[in-house]
Amino acid sequence: MDSFIKMLNTQLILVIYIGIGLFCSKKQIIDGHTKQKLTDLILNITLPCMTFASFNKELTADVIHDAELCFLVALCITVLSFTCGKLLYNRFPKDKRSILQYTTLVNNSGFLGMPMVSSVFGDDGLYFASIFIIPNRIAMWTAGISLFTHSSLKESAKKIFLNPCIIAVILGLIRQFAGISLPGFMDTAISDIGDITTPLSMFIIGTMLVDLKLSSMVEPAILWLTFIRLIALPLIALCILRAIGASQMLTGISMILTGMPAGSTSVLLSVKYGLDADFASRCVVTTTLISLITVPLMMLLI
Repeated sequence: MDSFIKMLNTQLILVIYIGIGLFCSKKQIIDGHTKQKLTDLILNITLPCMTFASFNKELTADVIHDAELCFLVALCITVLSFTCGKLLYNRFPKDKRSILQYTTLVNNSGFLGMPMVSSVFGDDGLYFASIFIIPNRIAMWTAGISLFTHSSLKESAKKIFLNPCIIAVILGLIRQFAGISLPGFMDTAISDIGDITTPLSMFIIGTMLVDLKLSSMVEPAILWLTFIRLIALPLIALCILRAIGASQMLTGISMILTGMPAGSTSVLLSVKYGLDADFASRCVVTTTLISLITVPLMMLLI
């Protein structure tokens, strides 16, 4: 119940941020160009800073064990998500099928999930969240891209290791294992930059709601994706976590990140490869809105 209350309070705060983003978009304070630049700022600067700051943590045997467990659970969920995508959408047209498969595999755990985990579980939770998203980020640039086109192993590897958040994780791990201490002013600066990730990311999500119509959310394909992405996968994750006796914090982190909405990169890839970008946008916006309800409810189960 405590996790539910914390998540509910977090969601209410996020709703305020989203409302401000919606207002700014309607008033043209944030236009399309500004939205793209803010997105780049989050993905390339503030989110990596938030991730790196989470590794300012003493490395103990218990921390290493929990980190390994976190990674293995995330890997299982990633494999399961890819398998579900391959099996559950065969009745849909090919242009929508690729988008549904991708959005089942790739969620918004970095852009939306990390700020949520940070708000509920603090720096300790953020540390394990940074480990948890690694398999999903790798799948995003390998199996995910393959759903749209055939990319070479070299291109995929390059995108993985040049991803700012993956770089932040690698640097954070080096810092931990080498016992490197940064000057206090640097730690504070990095942490403060990371702290603006949550409101900024919610502002961007708010701008996506300007043209949303309720009728566009009830398409059967989108509702089916919503069930799989926001309900079925988190419940399967819960079963795995209970079977291995995971701690309450690790269970909560895993549930939050597994229950994140469709990844926004699906829209960019749909545009790039000539698929239905409008459908991809509606998948992202619909699952994002509904996740504000489903994630707190999932917290009641841990």
